[in-house]
Amino acid sequence: MADKNSVMIIDDEKANLFYLNHLLGVEYTIYLIRDAGEAVERAKEYRPDLILLDVVMPEMSGYDLITALKRTDETRAIPVIFITGLSDSSDEIKGLDLGADDYIAKPFHDAIVKLRVRNQIKIVNQMRLIERLSMIDQLTEIANRRSFDSQIYTDWRMAIRSKTEISLLMIDVDGFKAYNDTYGHQQGDAVLQTVAAVLKRTLFRATDFAARWGGEEFAVLLPMTDVQGAMAVAEAIRENVENTTITCADGTVTNVTVSIGVNTQVPSRDVSVTGFLSDADKALYTAKKTGKNRVCIA
Repeated sequence: MADKNSVMIIDDEKANLFYLNHLLGVEYTIYLIRDAGEAVERAKEYRPDLILLDVVMPEMSGYDLITALKRTDETRAIPVIFITGLSDSSDEIKGLDLGADDYIAKPFHDAIVKLRVRNQIKIVNQMRLIERLSMIDQLTEIANRRSFDSQIYTDWRMAIRSKTEISLLMIDVDGFKAYNDTYGHQQGDAVLQTVAAVLKRTLFRATDFAARWGGEEFAVLLPMTDVQGAMAVAEAIRENVENTTITCADGTVTNVTVSIGVNTQVPSRDVSVTGFLSDADKALYTAKKTGKNRVCIA
């Protein structure tokens, strides 16, 4: 069963919290917050999919709180529905201007509450699906180049802060053009899917990141990995690809090999990501020129 979407309800009135929890709790994971002063920290901790926010609260108004939420990186994108007994249109305009996505008026109407919440959750899920699809290579079902470009900068900054090593593997399928010419492009697609599958089953850590770089090239990011660890992973990938058979449409089986360039770096603000990538690519070039089906280090 898929995980439930989550809703955080921020209201100082116990009765409102009880009602909304009872109404929405079957369909969503609910977080109840009475103290507006701790709401931003709790939202950063729980990362709900949607926030229901009371406008009138004693410690901090809903207007002040949504302003704080929209100024905080971790909570800025979370949609907010105001729940309020205020009926003046100027109040609604103010809330929408501050970033609210919708309003629910008191006294509550069960069907309206459910529909407004469901509509916002539907939008959240659709946006996530679009984002996920835009970051996935449709043929191999691993991350694409766009996703890799985002991830490498995230890992690079983290390595700078923690002063730890980061390793990169650049991987190229040997003789891919000749394979395509011999067996056809559909079989060539099967090769790329096979290599991607080998990457997924060879990488064990949650922090390891594999992507299709483009064409027949792949890239693997290994945060907090020294050169010995990177070489071991690269050799395991090379060996696993070589030992994996690929079945053709006529029932015959084929094999391919890969060449891999490895680069390990302790990043600093004086070293560029571009240089890091370039050195890994040079190591890959060396592997291709010195016999293929091998791992070379920058």
